[in-house]
Amino acid sequence: FPYTTLFRSMTKGERAKPSTIDPKRKCRIAAGSGTRVEDVNRLLRQYEQMQKMMKQFKKNPKGFGRGMKGLGGMFR
Repeated sequence: FPYTTLFRSMTKGERAKPSTIDPKRKCRIAAGSGTRVEDVNRLLRQYEQMQKMMKQFKKNPKGFGRGMKGLGGMFR
């Protein structure tokens, strides 16, 4: 999957703070990267999941491995 093209189609501000990406921007990113809006949504959803996982890791570094089991289909 061409994540690199999605990233390159984003502005620096969008990469720094993905929460600012509204539907109009998603369309622009998808068009600029030659992908679909669904692909942009998938990337943003995976980013949110990784953020949650990293917060959990900060709270409980020893229990991090157990939390990984719930991420089975994350990178499909």
